[in-house]
Amino acid sequence: MSTLTEKSAVASGYRAGRTLPLRVELVRQLKRRRTLMMGGILAVLPFVLLIAFAIGGSPGERNGQVTLLDTATSSGANFAAVNLFVSAGFLLVIPVALFCGDTVASEAGWSSLRYLLAAPVPRARLLWSKLVVALGLSLAAMILLPLVALAVGTAAYGWGPLQIPTGGALDTATATQRLAIVIAYVFLSQLVTAGLAFWLSTKTDAPLGAVGGAVGLTIVGNVLDAVTALGHWRDFLPAHWQFAWADAVQPHLEWSGMIQGTAVSITYALVLFALAFRGFARKDVVS
Repeated sequence: MSTLTEKSAVASGYRAGRTLPLRVELVRQLKRRRTLMMGGILAVLPFVLLIAFAIGGSPGERNGQVTLLDTATSSGANFAAVNLFVSAGFLLVIPVALFCGDTVASEAGWSSLRYLLAAPVPRARLLWSKLVVALGLSLAAMILLPLVALAVGTAAYGWGPLQIPTGGALDTATATQRLAIVIAYVFLSQLVTAGLAFWLSTKTDAPLGAVGGAVGLTIVGNVLDAVTALGHWRDFLPAHWQFAWADAVQPHLEWSGMIQGTAVSITYALVLFALAFRGFARKDVVS
């Protein structure tokens, strides 16, 4: 394989940077059934919650303590925020783990990985293209959910300010900006899951193993964060900061929690991405 790669590398017109273009990889991934199914699930969730509220009544009518969930029917902005609240802890982990964990492992499982490398596509270029597309699809999934929720909520409850559980409201322009901040933070906080799934994808030929491993370890992180006996050690767990975005839906925007959560997530993610590139560069690809 190495001989073929070396001969192709000096072939006329060959440019390593032009192999496996991002648009080609993006089209391939968009056509896959799991991408369409995940997009459908995220798009349907707001309708499921809308039906649940229609059947069960306004959530705020059933308890005395007002929470973000209790304001779901106040406006479209509140409905979108509630959709993010109920999905950020677990549901949004799944598309990130799926898109990033099914990258290299699926090619190995189909026995097409070695042919891509013999094309020749440099290993670093292969990983880079797949990682960028996987992260792009993950971000698109996180944007899709609140956008659909905002449209559904506005149609059902009207377009209005974002009602804050602790009192007060944010005007529509400010609410839109705050929701954009929330989406950005949720994406950044999930980079550690992306890194873990991507690294596992380079270590196994079974996509479900990479996806399941990333989801499983994320659940373990949530369990450890619930162990209060760990004290300040929990600050080093990405799960500890997963709901720091709630500071963005307060009268005064507070950045400290989101900054700490972003720093923890990016640090872990960079280490895991580096391990993936380093390990794959030395891997003996036989599938």
